[in-house]
Amino acid sequence: MRNILLKIIILRFNFEIMFRNYTCGELRLSNLNQEVILAGWVQSSRNLGGMTFIDLRDRYGITQIVFNMEDDENLCLAARKLGREFVIQVKGTVLERSSKNLNRPTGEIEIKAKELNLLNASETPPFTIEDESDGGDELRMKYRYLDIRRNPVKEKLLFRHQVSLETRKYLSDLHFTEIETPYLIKSTPEGARDFVVPSRMNQGQFYALPQSPQTFKQILMVAGMDRYFQIVRCFRDEDLRADRQPEFTQIDCEMAFVNREDILSTFEGLMKHLFKTILKIDLPDFQRMSYDDAMHHYGSDKPDLRFDMKIQYLNSAMQNKGFVVFDSAELVAGIVCKAAAEKYTNKDINDLTEWVKRPQMGAKGLVYIKYNLDGTIKSSIGKFFSDEALQQLAIEYGIEKGDMFLILAGDKDKTIKQCGELRLEMAKRLDIISKDVFSAFWVVDFPLLEWDDDAQRFFAMHHPFTSPLPQDLEKLKSNDREILKSIRAAAYDMVINGAEVGGGSIRIHDRALQSQNFKLLGFSEKEAEEQFGFLLGAFEYGAPPHGGIAFGLDRVCAIMQGSTSIRDYIAFPKNNQGRDTMIDSPSTLDQKQMTELGIKIS
Repeated sequence: MRNILLKIIILRFNFEIMFRNYTCGELRLSNLNQEVILAGWVQSSRNLGGMTFIDLRDRYGITQIVFNMEDDENLCLAARKLGREFVIQVKGTVLERSSKNLNRPTGEIEIKAKELNLLNASETPPFTIEDESDGGDELRMKYRYLDIRRNPVKEKLLFRHQVSLETRKYLSDLHFTEIETPYLIKSTPEGARDFVVPSRMNQGQFYALPQSPQTFKQILMVAGMDRYFQIVRCFRDEDLRADRQPEFTQIDCEMAFVNREDILSTFEGLMKHLFKTILKIDLPDFQRMSYDDAMHHYGSDKPDLRFDMKIQYLNSAMQNKGFVVFDSAELVAGIVCKAAAEKYTNKDINDLTEWVKRPQMGAKGLVYIKYNLDGTIKSSIGKFFSDEALQQLAIEYGIEKGDMFLILAGDKDKTIKQCGELRLEMAKRLDIISKDVFSAFWVVDFPLLEWDDDAQRFFAMHHPFTSPLPQDLEKLKSNDREILKSIRAAAYDMVINGAEVGGGSIRIHDRALQSQNFKLLGFSEKEAEEQFGFLLGAFEYGAPPHGGIAFGLDRVCAIMQGSTSIRDYIAFPKNNQGRDTMIDSPSTLDQKQMTELGIKIS
């Protein structure tokens, strides 16, 4: 097909001429009568009697090209041979369009073609390259280079570039230095699973790809670099979902001679700068919320505060009334859904009950109380509680006519988290989450440690280098599990619209304290030395107080644009099975490579 077209189209092309002197997005009425050269892809073509119109597209926009049979029959016939996504070069004159398209920046002009060069032909694309495509996710990922030509994907990649650029500007102006850290590092058992890389020169030994540059940036503080940042690729071998990828990008930062307030102020400033500069939105000062308050009121350490619907605690009001489900529960709690009583049918309630009983939620059931607008009450526990008792409940908890109370019961910690999930789900179903509001705040005072019943040991809630709050340092000496569980960390998360966009902490900078923390986490002295001896050794040479934070760049971009997935902000993402379907990776190695690496598969 290509050879035939090359013969049909009149080629006036050599390698010495320029391909274009304007892009397809910049010509306006001010360019009238200019002779221009454009190059790009054929978006669409229309044959209207003696005239042919082609929409020519490049990264910058679309310009209409007109070929007139009366002016040049051969040129017009050649234009009619062009298919979608053919790469062409056009030379012509800028004219004012008689029928303008004011929805397009170039819609007031068109190019009257004088010359046409075919630069490359194209097969028919497997899906339409339009804003609304007919291609499914897997098909578009297989042909990602075509998908990126579509405006929604292209614009997200450009937006990501802008966020990266403004981040570099902001941090550089504050004397941060961008420093690269290694990609081939040492595997450690803490955190998510590592991706490992076999060493050919040291057979039987392996590198790991970094989950973050954590220890290196701390060592840079010991090295006196004072303020470091890096927009860095990180790798985690974990199960995937919409906001996770096996490889992702962090805005990674560390500062020396700072306290928690210094860091919160600096990086609250970064986020305000990004929103103001890119979105023209002024974020208000971020409020602070303790981890305990977040869990108590919202059942989540990253609550969405664009709507209210706090968790209500009902033990005193609902227990010891003869309803065994409530009486036997450690916690009875629920949420009030405003103006939902009339909207929710029995079918809706049944669907919601099945939703809370899914394995991901694990609730045993759902109790509802509907306070109808006519003053009547309908409830799944009506046989155990009189209307008078339920009316009293409404008075006590500020429930109004038209509201619906949804109640869960069970183990305390599980029930609180289930209420948090139910709260978010109901907000989505009732469509009460404003898409135009950004609720940004800090969650602080996380627990330093969390106990794992299966492993019968403590794990670090953030990572093992996080410092306890100074006022809780003495608790580290205790052998009482409950006291140890109450130790608060000098850690903090930035939350925007119910998503954690960044998190960090003040670090431990003293060898003795770091060794003590390793011991609490179940490390023997030998294990700590083998895995982190390089860091402990560095602490003996004048480590300054330091702390830092890391933001998920892809997630920041998604949150800023109200997207639920980070995938479109990554040029070549993996699918939900961790595969790159475009290059068909991961793949097997040939036997020669396996032998060189010393890998034997039985």
